[in-house]
Order: sequence, then C-alpha cells, then structure tokens
Amino acid sequence: MQYRKLGHTDMEVSVVCQGCWSIVGGFTWGEQDRRDSIAALRAAVDEGINFFDTAEGYGDGESEQLIAEALGDTRGDVVLASKVSPRNLRPDDLRAHCEQSLNRLRTEVIDLYQIHWPNPEIPLSETLGEMQRLKDAGKIRAIGVSNFGTDYLREAVELAGIESNQVSYSLLWRPIEHEIQPLCAEHDVSILCYSPICQGLLAGKFSSPDEVPPDRARTRHFSKDRPHSRHDEPGCEAETFEAIGRIEEISRSIGEPMADVSLAWLLTRPAVTSVIAGGRNAEQVRQNARAGELKLSESTVADLAEATDKLKQCFGTNADMWQTDSRMAP
Repeated sequence: MQYRKLGHTDMEVSVVCQGCWSIVGGFTWGEQDRRDSIAALRAAVDEGINFFDTAEGYGDGESEQLIAEALGDTRGDVVLASKVSPRNLRPDDLRAHCEQSLNRLRTEVIDLYQIHWPNPEIPLSETLGEMQRLKDAGKIRAIGVSNFGTDYLREAVELAGIESNQVSYSLLWRPIEHEIQPLCAEHDVSILCYSPICQGLLAGKFSSPDEVPPDRARTRHFSKDRPHSRHDEPGCEAETFEAIGRIEEISRSIGEPMADVSLAWLLTRPAVTSVIAGGRNAEQVRQNARAGELKLSESTVADLAEATDKLKQCFGTNADMWQTDSRMAP
C-alpha cells in the first residue's frame, strides 16, 4: 500500500481509503450483513489501509458505531475521517454533533472533520470559526470540506486551514478537472475521490443502461425520466456505456481488472491523495487494496483520458452528479 500526506498535515494516509457508507446498506446499497461489514473493516487494516471515511449521516450514525466496534483496538494506527451534515453547521449544532460523532466512534479526537455539503443559509465563516475552535480544543486534528465548488472552496481557503476537499471523481465523472482540481492543486488541498468506480459502473456490474437499477440511475449520467432523478437533463447514457466499453478494452489489453485500473488512474491525477472505495465485504476490500499497488504506464493513463474525453465534455463544469442546479455553487 502507498501512503500520501494529507494536505498540510503530518498525517500519512493510504491511497485507498475505506469508504464506510455502503457498509450500512439501505437505499442505493440494499441489504447488508453486519458481520460482513465488520469483516470488511478489519480486512482493510490487514491490507494496509489506514484511512477510513464516514459521516454522521451514514445510517444515522450506524457507520460510526460499526467503525468503533471493528477498529477499537487499532485506533492509534488509523486515520478517522467523519462529516457533519449541512443542517448542523451553526456553531452550537456543530459542536453538539461533533461530540455525538466522537461518542459513536469511541474516540477522543476525529482526525479529519469535514463539512459534508455547503449550506448557503449558514455563513461559512461561522461554521469554520467553530471548526477551528474544535481543533484548538483537541476535538479534531484537521478541517476538511466535501462537495465544495470553486467559490465555496476559495472562501474556505481564505477563512481557515482547509486540508481536503472530498468530491465525486472517476473516469466517468471528470467535471472537477475544469476548475476545482486546479484550485485544490494551487492551495495544496488534498482531493479525496468518492464514487471512484461510479456506483459499480466501472466494476462491470452492468452491460447496458437498462440493467442499472433505479436507485443507482439517479445521476446526470442517466435520463431525467428515471424514477429518482433530481435533474432536468437528457443524460449521457449512450456516451457513458461507450466510455465503459473503451475502458474495458484498455484494461483487458494490460491484463488488469477494470475497477483496479479505474482507481489507479485517479491516483495519477493532480492533487489526488486518496480514492474512497466502499468495499462491503472482506474480498471486495482486498480487491480495492490491490489497486493501491497498480502502476499504469503513461500511455495507458493517456489512453484512458482520451477514452472518456467525450463524456467529460458532456457534463461541462457542473461537478454535482445529481442536480442541474448545483448545490456546490453559491
């Protein structure tokens, strides 16, 4: 496993981060056996993964509780990241919800505490001021944000020492490359990539748009006519599956699984520190961890970018996967 420095901190985190949303199951993910979740978390440690990302909103705190149960005896060896929900960003609410996360995680400090989504109704200065007080009090070690577009990110960088921006980024979803990624690189803000295999699309789970179930067809890849859609766009279904086909061909030509190749490609991108992969059982976690050792040639990296350039242009600069009226911009 490779490790990289998180932002300006002294924390070295694994380039593959264990994402802890899918381990609680529910909508989008389906049924989940608690024993598989515990096994997945422990397997991550065994594979050298020391970075775990969760949120108070994942299973209404259940994800944080699972982490405490599975990793309690390895706390000193892992970096725990959690997120506070946008409705809880007023100073008093923020402090209270940080304490609740600390209690569920059974820890005295959260290594990276992140704003899950910006909230335009609450001044960012108030939220980040309280984040800094939590850091000064030793409740958190570092401040991060998630789903911050360029305007929010510029403001955050000016107000506080922001170490990371967690955003959706994959071969099938590259809008951050237009504006957000260069800004992160300029300010040494680590990019943490969520949905790096695009909810299974880059794992080869589906061979056509019609096979994708409604709960996974909510993004702007798919038509506005899908049942759970929250955008008003025609989608890019044909372009998405054309790109998947080309990525499959490239992966096959180098003898590597498409999911591994997709994760490894992200790790060649500017400012990317870690990819957040949500293995739901021990075997999936072991597979994700292998991607942390995969080295792609420059020509393969370029071929993969070229294979998905058409899709990149399809989505423009809006980095919100779900909404035309982006929540990531003021």
